[in-house]
Amino acid sequence: MPTTPHFPLRIFYDGSCSVCAREIEQYRSQDQKGRLICIDITAPGFEPQQYGIALQEFMYQLHAIDQRGTVYRGVESFWAIWQAFPASTIYGLLGTIIQLPVISSVARLCYKGFARVRPYLPKRKAGCQNGTCRTGTR
Repeated sequence: MPTTPHFPLRIFYDGSCSVCAREIEQYRSQDQKGRLICIDITAPGFEPQQYGIALQEFMYQLHAIDQRGTVYRGVESFWAIWQAFPASTIYGLLGTIIQLPVISSVARLCYKGFARVRPYLPKRKAGCQNGTCRTGTR
C-alpha cells in the first residue's frame, strides 16, 4: 500500500450508484473528525479537469486524493479511507487486513470485477435530481 494519507482526504464517488452512495454515507456517518470530504462526481458542476483526471477514469474506479495531492485508486482508495478511522474500529481493522499480500491480491481482483459490473447496478432514484444524488452534508 502507498504511504499514509495526509488528511483531509477527498473521496470521489458516483452518487448515482446505489451501492457507492450507501458506502460513502456509511463512511461519512462514522467520520467524527472531519477527515473525509466526499465529492459526488455525477453532481452538476463537478469539473474533473481541475484534478487532472478524466471523468471516465473517475467513473471506472473509486478515487481519493489527500491534502498533498497523492492519488489513490481502487483498492488503495479504500485503504486510504480506512486510515481515517482508529485502529480499534472495523475500518481500522480492514485497513490492516487489506495490506496482507494474499488479501490484497484477492481484493484487487474482486474490485476489478465490481468495477466492471458497477455501471449495471441499480441507480438511486428516491431524492435524486437530474439523475444525480447527494448524500447528507456536513
